[in-house]
Amino acid sequence: MSDVRIWRSLLFIPANSWKMLNKASSDMEDGVMIDLEDACPVAERETGRIFARDITPVFKTKGIDVFVRVNSLPTGATADDLKIVVAEGLDGVMLPKSESREDILKVCDFLEKEEKEKGIKKKVGIIPLLESPKGVLNAYQIGTASDRIWALAFGALDFMRELGGGFTVAKLTPDEYFPVLLQPRSIIAMTASALKIPAIDTPFFGLLIDMEGLDREASRAKLLGFKGKLLTHPRQIEPVNRIFSPSEEDINFSRRMVESYKEAAAQGKGSAVLEGKMIDYATYAMGLDVIAQAEGIAKKAMLRSVGSVSM
Repeated sequence: MSDVRIWRSLLFIPANSWKMLNKASSDMEDGVMIDLEDACPVAERETGRIFARDITPVFKTKGIDVFVRVNSLPTGATADDLKIVVAEGLDGVMLPKSESREDILKVCDFLEKEEKEKGIKKKVGIIPLLESPKGVLNAYQIGTASDRIWALAFGALDFMRELGGGFTVAKLTPDEYFPVLLQPRSIIAMTASALKIPAIDTPFFGLLIDMEGLDREASRAKLLGFKGKLLTHPRQIEPVNRIFSPSEEDINFSRRMVESYKEAAAQGKGSAVLEGKMIDYATYAMGLDVIAQAEGIAKKAMLRSVGSVSM
């Protein structure tokens, strides 16, 4: 995988649909989440595993990161999924129902075995999907279980079901249920921030045509510290990528802020003033983060462009 971990959007695509997988290879920008779990019928798992493995090089030639959501450990299908999908080029797997450090270590053992047998040099990463109260409360032990953990993701639908909220997400509007999910979102975002890895927000469960609702939810998640969002439809890619990208105004201001602070530091000062605003080390560091994100997005775009030309 490239060293640029920009996952503003990760689109779920059923692993058993070759047509949808091929179409997604032209729609995506950051990464794709090939789904062997909820979106893939049990009877189609064998086909889905093969499709996931065979489509990976197509995505990679276009500069798109490839993840596969395997089946959870309680299903007994995780190892069988990994035997097929772990191949050269695969960036990582999403582990649904992640609830403990032990869950992660079991998957690490499976991955190490497959990598060794197949001669794969780069480690396959893991994105734990935290979708239960236990998983959320164990976010830190899950996130520190292995250096394969590259992000933490939130799954709100199963979380609410296990919490006892029933059909809360289905019955209420996204604006109405957002406060209910504020605590688990905050825990996941803070944990990911402490570990210096991205937090990826739950899919939007409002109407597919509700772009304004999607904008509001993604914007609020961004304020909480999330770096991207799981998606269920290609039409969500553009608005979500836009929201999780720094604006040109923010990029330009960050560059001026960084330069102002550097000039002040060179003069032995601990802060600077830019356009009437105090710039100290904390704001300087925020400016560096914005610039790094912008450069990462630009690098991803360049990789996609090169891949498209070579196709």
